Amino acid sequence: MAHEAASSGSEFQPYVSPGREDVPEFTAKAILLGIFFGVLFGAATVYLALRAGLTVSASVPIAVLAIAVFKKLGKSTILENNMVQTIGSAGESVAAGVVFTMPALLFLTDGANYFKYVTIFVLSAVGGTLGVLFMIPLRRALIVKEHGNLRYPEGVACADVLIAGEKGGDLARMVFKGVGAAMLYKFLYGILGLWNETATWFKTGRDGKIPDATLNCDVTPEYLGLGYIIGPRIAGELASGGVLSWLALIPLISIFVAEGRIVQDLKNLGFTDAWMASHSHAEWIYRAYVRYIGAGAVACAGVMTLIKTLPTIVSAFRESVKSFGKGGKANEAVRTERDLGMGLVVVGSVVLALLITVLPNFPHGPFPGSLMMGLLVVVFGFFFVTVSSRIVGIIGTSSNPISGMTIATIMATCVVFVALGRTGDVYQSVALCVGAIVCVAAANAGATSQDLKTGYLVGATPRRQQIGFIIGVLTSTLVIGGTLFLLDKTYAMGEAHGIGGPKLAAPQATLMATIIKGLLANNLPWAPVLVGVAMAFMAQMAGAHALSWAVGAYLPLSTTFPIWIGGMMKALADKVTHRKGEESELSSGMLYSTGLVAGGSLGGVLIALVAFIGDSVLHMENPTLIERLDLGQRFYPDIKNGLAGNVICALVFAFLCWLLVANARKKLE
Repeated sequence: MAHEAASSGSEFQPYVSPGREDVPEFTAKAILLGIFFGVLFGAATVYLALRAGLTVSASVPIAVLAIAVFKKLGKSTILENNMVQTIGSAGESVAAGVVFTMPALLFLTDGANYFKYVTIFVLSAVGGTLGVLFMIPLRRALIVKEHGNLRYPEGVACADVLIAGEKGGDLARMVFKGVGAAMLYKFLYGILGLWNETATWFKTGRDGKIPDATLNCDVTPEYLGLGYIIGPRIAGELASGGVLSWLALIPLISIFVAEGRIVQDLKNLGFTDAWMASHSHAEWIYRAYVRYIGAGAVACAGVMTLIKTLPTIVSAFRESVKSFGKGGKANEAVRTERDLGMGLVVVGSVVLALLITVLPNFPHGPFPGSLMMGLLVVVFGFFFVTVSSRIVGIIGTSSNPISGMTIATIMATCVVFVALGRTGDVYQSVALCVGAIVCVAAANAGATSQDLKTGYLVGATPRRQQIGFIIGVLTSTLVIGGTLFLLDKTYAMGEAHGIGGPKLAAPQATLMATIIKGLLANNLPWAPVLVGVAMAFMAQMAGAHALSWAVGAYLPLSTTFPIWIGGMMKALADKVTHRKGEESELSSGMLYSTGLVAGGSLGGVLIALVAFIGDSVLHMENPTLIERLDLGQRFYPDIKNGLAGNVICALVFAFLCWLLVANARKKLE
């Protein structure tokens, strides 16, 4: 097969031979198309993340689009198509990091004074570039040496798409069958509203024997395909954390903690009566306690991951320093081993860290005390870039707990500030900016890792990919801030800002502001955080992947449960086909799952764009464009929103699962 896992990275042979220097790769048309997709997906991600707190992975959709566009415009090489998705995917990852953090400035004391286009542009550009620079010395350690261990599911899926597009035939047809099924599925429920996106399959009341137990499932094709790609074990560990949170911890807290105490704790965290009136009692407990347990578990698992990874990191740096000492020419003879030099990594990181400590009208505090900000950015940035890269290697970008990493960064930064006596109002914005840069760096590093894996499989030149990443970061940041301000103004509805209102809730950013205020005022709920730390140790001692389990405990069960179903479909397909051992990435099941991930992601962006056009271009309100297109709400609202609606969700999702297993059984020529 084109990229079967080898026992070591040195034995692997990519799709395009390392000895070939004549294959076009870093061409003008690839760069321009990549920039276009980066801007498009970056703007769409800003909108989607502000409204729902969700993002969609961009690499696979952009790879599919690149193949389709270049086929219309003329011929292209697989390396050009890879360059397009490399540059384009930077927009989505940077936008996610920005939206999850920067709107929190509006909720901090004097933070609104820093909520400006230039500030957001600098933070996103610095964070995105640091994410690329920190990944340069880690590429050989995590992508090459760990080739047989870290799967990087979206990276593998993207390589499958590129290779299928290059070969044509059954491979391409199987990928695009998955894309077509997912796009149609997404259109029927996301645009026409024939059924709901989230089904409630189990829910108890507040006064039952097991109160507030909830089992929700997002019946989405991208989660199903992702679960198939990562397999039943990791998918099971993910879902087990969610089962513990939503079917055990929340009911337990509901039984023993009085409602008055829960309400008071929520108000201490900044939640309003209006918010509580519009959310379930189980959601109250999740926001007040369980999410902090998950954040503590993710932080602890991240530390354990770093400790386990330290020998590999040291080895990678040793090799990189040796290469730097020889003028960076140690691997120049092999095209697929050419990285940007360590000199650029060191000098670039230092310059960027110093830049954010001296810029005028920037949240960093007085100099030279502001140097602490630059130091924290470098230390936490490199730590979580490493953790992020390993997480996405195990469970994929879609389930990467960037919010949890940012929470851990902000917690640690605030603890340092409290220890140094820096608890003034200005340091609220400083702590957020440290978290924002680290968040963008970690998000971009996750996407970068997937793209480097894709490049490793197809035979791309790492140095050119790394330059492409930086181009994608700098160009996409030009529109991310503008889109953020446009949406904030559009949805203001008579208020000073639209962000934080009913249309643009920005849930992650709200949480970041709450944590910063709580820590600097010394009233953060440390008890649930420390419970999460202990649980992460428990998972590791039991033989599970602590990170996978912690991610599941932090994320809503509605996200991890469909991923588990995808893993079960993988186990079922293996059983009915009598398959033993690891399934090839170029098998029918993997290719079809790749199509589900690509089609589901494209469908999510399409839904966001339709909503954006209706709200901001056509100015449709009461009802909006999406509400006007919602046939289910128009013709059978009682069925759609009742028990029968959940049955419909289960049936159509079961049909999607059947299609996956049926296609996984087919043999490819």
